[in-house]
Amino acid sequence: MKTYILVIFLIASSMFCLAQTTGNKTQQTKDTSKSILKNIKLKEVVIQAKRPLLTMEIDKITVNVASMISSASSNTLEVLEKTPGVQVSASGDISLNGRGGVMVLIDGRQTYMSGQDLANYLKSIPGGNLDKIELMDNPPARYDAAGNGVINIRLKKNRTAGFTGSVSSGYTQGKFARNNDALNLNYNHKKINIFSNIGYSYDRNYTADTYNRSFYDDAGVLTNSVLLNNRQEYKSNGFNGNLGLDYSATPNTTYGFQVSLNHIQKNSTFNSASRNFGTIQLDSIGSGYTNGKDERTNLVTNLNLLHKLGKTGRELSADASYLHYTGNGNQSLQNKVYGPDDSPLNSTDFLYLLPSTMTIYTVKADYVHPLKNKLRIETGIKWSTVKNDNVSDYYQVQGEQQVIDNSQSNHFIYRENFLGAYLSAQKSWKQLGIQLGMRAEHTSADGNQLGNAVITSSTFSKDYTQLFPSLFINYKLDTVSRNTLGLMITRRINRPNYQLLNPFLFYRDQYSYSSGNPDLNPQYQYRYELKYQFKQLLRIGLSYNHFTNVIFQTTNVVDDKFITKPENVSEGYMLLLNTGLSLAPARWWNLNADVLLSRMGLNGNAYGEKLNPKTYVARINILNQLQFNKGWSAEFGGYYASRDLNGQTFTSGMFRSNAGIQKKVLKNKGSIRLSMDDIFHSWKYHNNSIDLKQAYYNQTSESDTRRFGIAFTYSFGSDTFSRKSKHKDNALDDEKGRM
Repeated sequence: MKTYILVIFLIASSMFCLAQTTGNKTQQTKDTSKSILKNIKLKEVVIQAKRPLLTMEIDKITVNVASMISSASSNTLEVLEKTPGVQVSASGDISLNGRGGVMVLIDGRQTYMSGQDLANYLKSIPGGNLDKIELMDNPPARYDAAGNGVINIRLKKNRTAGFTGSVSSGYTQGKFARNNDALNLNYNHKKINIFSNIGYSYDRNYTADTYNRSFYDDAGVLTNSVLLNNRQEYKSNGFNGNLGLDYSATPNTTYGFQVSLNHIQKNSTFNSASRNFGTIQLDSIGSGYTNGKDERTNLVTNLNLLHKLGKTGRELSADASYLHYTGNGNQSLQNKVYGPDDSPLNSTDFLYLLPSTMTIYTVKADYVHPLKNKLRIETGIKWSTVKNDNVSDYYQVQGEQQVIDNSQSNHFIYRENFLGAYLSAQKSWKQLGIQLGMRAEHTSADGNQLGNAVITSSTFSKDYTQLFPSLFINYKLDTVSRNTLGLMITRRINRPNYQLLNPFLFYRDQYSYSSGNPDLNPQYQYRYELKYQFKQLLRIGLSYNHFTNVIFQTTNVVDDKFITKPENVSEGYMLLLNTGLSLAPARWWNLNADVLLSRMGLNGNAYGEKLNPKTYVARINILNQLQFNKGWSAEFGGYYASRDLNGQTFTSGMFRSNAGIQKKVLKNKGSIRLSMDDIFHSWKYHNNSIDLKQAYYNQTSESDTRRFGIAFTYSFGSDTFSRKSKHKDNALDDEKGRM
């Protein structure tokens, strides 16, 4: 005879036995009505998951900054230096997968800065304010055609109900101390979402350069040489504030407003010591000192609208932005020259006053229209106007008096109007997807060097219209999208930034000057890329890039002075093989490896010299992330860069290594992080010149890259009932930063 027991489990109630049967006889064993009503209070169900460092898609790579242990103690530029595929030069120029002239966006808004100005701005944003970084080698037609790629830096913006936020504070110590502090707040209630980021950074660094320059006559015989030692130190305070509001007036209409303020104060000193030799003997000794102050404020406001036309998938977005930039800098310089016996030969004291303003207006609208059979049409238009006003007043200092020297002074005004429109169509089948795009852009610009009693005024104008086609083909090799092939063909433009068009001469030291070039033309690029991706594990891209009118920093040697000036070189090319690998060799171990191999070259002339350099380049970036029990985790990695071509200079290979450890605290809402950057202080530049007219130089350069850091982060507030924000990028999305 068999016995059967029926047991019932009910969520939030106790277990009970309904009945026990033996044969055909049923016996009631428990009062089930009371058991059913007996509720049990469940504890909170928490689902935890770690965001991967990299998320790979066919058109972009997303880097989750919070997964980098050192991010909380770093600034944004330092985070970019550790981002796979991104390289930052000693002068602060940013490149993506070996290509410079990248368009950098902050929350889809262009900073309108480039070079050292952009580097200073990114240094003022703490890494604790960052959410993720999007890397796009081949931006679609909806983005401006400017730049050789797009890096979109997203700030933290929580989209959950209630009041939430996070705070982080980081301190690093190298030769000098630095700190980065960030506060992120979000309030979401029904139709309103308010978000803000506040950050403060203190940065201090040095750069030490040693130059050995040699000069030759027409027969190649050494005539003289200069040994030059420069050391620059600076310290800066940066403040960032960002406040935004999304209001969902109806289920289909959302209005948004955002205002951002960035303020930087920077003090710097520059010391120069030189020794000028004849063929053998010492001719003179020089020394220079520069004391500089710079204060800059960046204000951005934006209004935006997103309207969905019912449930058809059609949507219209529109927005307008205003940016106002002000700068107020000055430099006090002293130069002295002595004979070999230390007898004074020459002395000059002078002062630069460097006020500047920039005003930008942009308006943009986009429309998306889905059709039958997985066909989608997008179109949009954008207008912007820019006015950039830079003054450089040069004063001779004679005791307590300051006398303006008009021959060394400059006032440059640049205006640019831009109009762009695009149309793209996307069609997808079961395994095949195709996107065709065409973008038209018209640019008109006027530059005016006003002149004075000594300098004759000069003007230039640019007016051109160009078409930029794009083609994207995506093919799934299997039905579950594990293996994907992509083909991309794009045409892009790289317009010279505003300072590169300024024709005036700027002083660095008694042997080094720089100048702009109003005759510069835009650089154009065709890019052809074949890409393969296997799930989230492997990506391989093979691309060929052909450049025309390459904007290239050339060096003209006049007597014993180096004058750096941008010129258009006829053409260049770059063949790239880019491989990314994300593996999990063990449950506690994630490995990310990126390898870039390229062949690059130029073909042109510079000051009568044939300019035809070619080189192979390799870059390897490896990061290991380890997960341990009880909230412990760690990371360690390294980056290697082989010989590279920068201007008329070959840079030798170099590497750096980093490591970090993290402990979760306060019920996993907080963390304590320790980090080490450039552990062996091996990130030092060794440069050698190529194709200079009757001259040669080598250079070594180092800065405060070896650092040890500690940081604390904490998240607070409720994170339930997530609501996705409808806020989209605004009208500053796609502008090329050319300040």
